[in-house]
Amino acid sequence: MFKVLKFRYFLWILVLVGCGENPEKKQNESNSSTSNISENEKIASDTKTILFYGNSLTAAYGLDPKEGFPNLIQQRLDSLGLNYKVINSGLSGETTSGGLNRLDWVLNQPVDIFVLELGANDGLRGIPLKESMNNLQKMIDMVKDKNEETQIILAGMQIPPNMGADYTTQFREMYPKLAEANAIHLIPFLLEGVAGIPSLNQEDGIHPTAEAQKIVMENVWEILAPKVLPAKEPENEVLDAAAMDVTN
Repeated sequence: MFKVLKFRYFLWILVLVGCGENPEKKQNESNSSTSNISENEKIASDTKTILFYGNSLTAAYGLDPKEGFPNLIQQRLDSLGLNYKVINSGLSGETTSGGLNRLDWVLNQPVDIFVLELGANDGLRGIPLKESMNNLQKMIDMVKDKNEETQIILAGMQIPPNMGADYTTQFREMYPKLAEANAIHLIPFLLEGVAGIPSLNQEDGIHPTAEAQKIVMENVWEILAPKVLPAKEPENEVLDAAAMDVTN
């Protein structure tokens, strides 16, 4: 009987010890989990968003979306350790009218840099330039009204002379005029170094190949880079600081 009681007493001690350890272990696990969640939330809150809003050129028509210039931009940002998330909101066949109609829904998410690439389909269809320009202006206004801090980059486009020389010229000039009037950034010609080169375009002669998307990415990056790269310390200030060190 004594042995039975002794065994029960020993068992009870083990239970108490076990119960005494579990709360501390669980508390440590809880603290660790909370710390991880807080860190993840901080990273998410610090991440800035670049939204590419356009047509089939942005959507990487005929290719795997991973081969398109928006994703190539994401890869460039990641390789440089820049905390940006790229959103591809390209829709094949999109016109400025269609883009205007769906923009309000797209702007429900916070956007730090907005790249507007629309108008090419308007030009190919011969839509009156006044209508296209008004639609682009309204989209620019909507982005600014949603958040005046959002930086806007307008992708300039050109079209073949099918619609006549006057229409083609005015179409090309539409983008610099909008950029200047709204004090926004301009990519002079999104397809610079690609348009009109058969080997860099798919069979339709319009949409860039995977290799050409790399060129398009560089055209975009040239304008985007100053907006995302950390500001460099002016060279003269660095030299002055060095001189002070030497003097001291």
